[in-house]
Amino acid sequence: MASVLPETVPKLFTAETLKSAAKQSQKIVLVPHRLRRAIKKFIQEQEKENMKRKVLRLSQSFNEIKGANLLMGDSVSRELVNNPLGSMETSKRWKIKSSYGDIGLKYMDDETVAYVAARMPAVYSACYRVLKEVRRRLPDFSPSRVLDFGSGPGSALWALRENWPHSLERVNLVEPSPAMLRASGSLLQDVKGLPRIQGYDSIQTLRQGVRKSDQEHDLVIASYVLGEIPSVKDRITVARQLWDLTRDVLVLIEPGTPQGSSIIRQMRSHILWMAKRKLRKVENMPNAASKDLMIRSKYGAFVVAPCAHDGPCPLENSEKYCHFVQRLERTSSQRAYKRSRDQPLRGFEDEKFCYVALRRGERPGAAWPLDGMKFETLKERHAKRNPEDLEIDYEDQFKFDTEAEDVPYEEYLSSDASVTETDTPLEEEEEVEQDDQPADLGSGWGRIIFTPLRRGKQITMDVCRSTALDGSQGAFQRVVVTQSKNPTLHHQARRTGKIVVLKTLMDLVHPIAEITCHLVQIRFWIFCAAHVHLPFGTCQFILHCWYSESKSVIYILKKRHQ
Repeated sequence: MASVLPETVPKLFTAETLKSAAKQSQKIVLVPHRLRRAIKKFIQEQEKENMKRKVLRLSQSFNEIKGANLLMGDSVSRELVNNPLGSMETSKRWKIKSSYGDIGLKYMDDETVAYVAARMPAVYSACYRVLKEVRRRLPDFSPSRVLDFGSGPGSALWALRENWPHSLERVNLVEPSPAMLRASGSLLQDVKGLPRIQGYDSIQTLRQGVRKSDQEHDLVIASYVLGEIPSVKDRITVARQLWDLTRDVLVLIEPGTPQGSSIIRQMRSHILWMAKRKLRKVENMPNAASKDLMIRSKYGAFVVAPCAHDGPCPLENSEKYCHFVQRLERTSSQRAYKRSRDQPLRGFEDEKFCYVALRRGERPGAAWPLDGMKFETLKERHAKRNPEDLEIDYEDQFKFDTEAEDVPYEEYLSSDASVTETDTPLEEEEEVEQDDQPADLGSGWGRIIFTPLRRGKQITMDVCRSTALDGSQGAFQRVVVTQSKNPTLHHQARRTGKIVVLKTLMDLVHPIAEITCHLVQIRFWIFCAAHVHLPFGTCQFILHCWYSESKSVIYILKKRHQ
């Protein structure tokens, strides 16, 4: 398998390749014209009476799912993930008692047409974004056999065709709702060059209908489905079954809520635990040493994205959670049938999602991108410029994109603001991303989790990164980059979701910034406790002043100490 590298492989990076690799998202996703046309045609063929009411009922159903997930105890979930063998009787292990849809949401004809009209474009955009990153992180990966669990109307299938249009040969869909399977077939009716597609109502039916030699798939994807399984044990069972059906890559996607992030974190932890346990068991067998590479490629597992490591999630015991945002241009069906509160809808919406992509094998031993590289400082760069070719530098004029509003998941089907939409696509504010550029950086990178903080020409980023050369452990750290010392990395550190390339030595981590952050948080909470009646703008201004004061004080103390 291409993912198994026994030793460190040197790679050559330049400022331009690192800049391209850092871009893991695009400003806005445009739903393909073929999919827009298929959705419009499908809705026209259905009963369109009371469509807004149907969409509203679907939104309320999602709200009920969220409430059901909240009732599941965290302690029980943690016990099942960390010690699954001790939390269940041997005779009852990994037997499914509930299935996708048992949590209360049944996709009949009305729910299906409402889902296609209101939710399918957003789910497509999230799947497209995730699969695009998998394609860039694994340039050697081209799936031919794919399993889509909980396929719904085929949102992930459309995203698959956009990312790998020529390699797909066989796609198996697992969807218990006949209405959803009919919708999937109807939407693909006029599409040419499709792979062979077969639908099944359960994993058991798939196993019975497919030869054992053909049951493994290059790519298995389950999008927005695990949260609709009411039991944590059954979710883990489904994840184990999906991993058994995976030959190479498994992708799990859930809504960008605390509950969705918890589900992804649990499945990630369990699959990595299961793979390590099985690998140790097989390696201890006689004559295992001669087949070490083959064993690791078959039984090992590592995280492709979004994590740069395979260790426990650094945010697991905190109030924060890992999620991402993808903006998409709304389709005509979304503008027509979403609840608008008597005001025009925006021309776009922000889809929040969580995900994890896991691959079989051992994490590649690649050199960290910045090892051996020397970037020019801003002073050195200016000294090399030709006075006749000077251009206006707009670096100081950019503004950070604010993260999407923390809107509850059930309000995704409602409006966001009152701005009239035009039929022309929304322009992207960033430069055009080169889709064909790979982003295979080994473990020497970190993910910007929250919106970077800019103070003058210094950028402070909250980064989830690997702390071990082999990617076995990770941590959540604060990284500071200045424009004067490293203008190249300073230019890349702009948006949430991007990756930041790092050195082996943790010399980019600024301890002063971490201490300052703690001081500011303490002072802020003391202030809020005593002056809760002040306006939010006043609190924000005073917080900014305290931040500056704390940095100055610590800087002076550090100088005196030296």
